[in-house]
Amino acid sequence: MKPKIITTMKDYSVSLFLADALAGLTVAMVALPLSIAIAIASGADPAKGLITAIVGGLLISLLGGSRVQIGGPTGAFIVVVFGVIADHGYDGLVLATMMAGILMIAAGWLRIGNLVAYVPEAVVNGFTIGIAIIIAASQLNDFFGFGIAKVPADFLEKIPALWAARGDLNLFALAAGAGGLALIVLLRWLFPRLPGLIVAMGVISAVVAVAGLPVDSIASRYGELPRGLPMPGFPSITLAKLAELLPSAMVIAFLASVESLLSAMVADRMIGGQHRPNAEVSAQGWANLGSSLFGGMPATGAIARTATNVRAGGKTPVAGVLHAVFILIIMLVAAPLAGYLVMPALAALLLVTAWNMSEPHKWREYWAEPLEQRGLLLLTLVLTVVSDLTVAIGVGVALGLALRLRDAKLRPDDWTGPER
Repeated sequence: MKPKIITTMKDYSVSLFLADALAGLTVAMVALPLSIAIAIASGADPAKGLITAIVGGLLISLLGGSRVQIGGPTGAFIVVVFGVIADHGYDGLVLATMMAGILMIAAGWLRIGNLVAYVPEAVVNGFTIGIAIIIAASQLNDFFGFGIAKVPADFLEKIPALWAARGDLNLFALAAGAGGLALIVLLRWLFPRLPGLIVAMGVISAVVAVAGLPVDSIASRYGELPRGLPMPGFPSITLAKLAELLPSAMVIAFLASVESLLSAMVADRMIGGQHRPNAEVSAQGWANLGSSLFGGMPATGAIARTATNVRAGGKTPVAGVLHAVFILIIMLVAAPLAGYLVMPALAALLLVTAWNMSEPHKWREYWAEPLEQRGLLLLTLVLTVVSDLTVAIGVGVALGLALRLRDAKLRPDDWTGPER
C-alpha cells in the first residue's frame, strides 16, 4: 500500500527533477485540451475537466502505486458521466463519484485490487470498443456543425437525429474539424514528441478567430473559463440518493480500477517496472473523492497520457504532480485563451481518441481468438452501444466467469456435500 513516490524520493536528484519537469509540461499540454473536450462530451462544462485533471491527477501521482502513471478524466467515463448527469443532474454525478471513491479506497485497503485481473479480457475489449463507438457518434454534431441543441443520449435515437439534421451542415465547422483531424494525425506522424494536440487546437482556433468564421467556440457556448479552483464542498446527501446512485458509483469504481490497472501494466512494460495494484486502486479512490469535493468528474489513470509521460522522459511520480501544477498555472493565467478553442477541433480530438481507444491494430488478433471469446467480445460491445454499460459489464463478466469455470472442467461429481 506504500505509494511509489515515497520509494522514488530516496535517491531523487536535480537531473531527475529536470526530466520530470519537462515530461510534466509535455503531458500538461496534451491533457489540457483533452480534459476540456472530455468534460464537454460528458455533458459537463469545460472547467470540470480541468478541475479533475488538477485534483485527480495530483492525488493519483502522490498516492499511486506506479512510477509514471498520469491521472485525470478519460474517454472511458464519457458514457457513464453523460448518463448520470442526464438522469440525476450534475450534483448526482458528484455524489456518485464520491461514493465510487469510497468504494475504491475500501477495495485498496482490503487488498482486492488484484481481483480486477480476473475480469475477462474479451469483456474489457468489448466495452472499450463500444465506448469508442459511442464517443465518436457523440462528436458528429459538433464536427459537422449541425447545430442540434439537444442530441439524444440513446445511440439508436442519436443516429437518426444526426441524419435528419444533415441539411444543416456548416461547411466552416466541417473545414475546422477536418483541418484539426488532419493536423493532429500529421503532427503525431512527423513530430511524435511534440505536444501536437495543443498545437493543432491552437492553429485551427486561431485561423477561425482571425477569419471571423461562424464556428462555435468554448467561450461562445459556455462563457469564459474560471481562473482557479472552486472552494471544496459536499453535495446534498440523502439515503434515497445514495441508494439510487449506488449502481452508477459501482460502475465508476469498476471502470476507474480496470483502466488505472491496465494503464499501470502498460507503463510497467514500457519502463521495465512493477506497480503496486492495491496502492493504485486506493489512490484512484482518494483521487475521485478529492475531485468530487471540488465539483470535478471521475478520474483514473490515463493510458495515452501515461505513455506520453514515459516517451517524454518522466521518471517518477513527480512528473504527474508537476503535470497537475502546470495545468493549474495555465488555468490561473491563461484561462481566457482556452475560450477560443473551437468545438469542431475539439470534436476531432475526441474522434482521434475514440479511434485510439478501439485499438484497431488488435482487431485481427481479436478475430483469431476462439469462437466463444469473439462472441463474448461482440455481445459486450453490442450491449454497451445499444443498451447500458452496467448491463454490458454485468452480463459480460457473468458469462466470462461461466466460460472460465467450464474450461476448468469442474463437474458436479467433483463436489463433496457438507456433513450435516
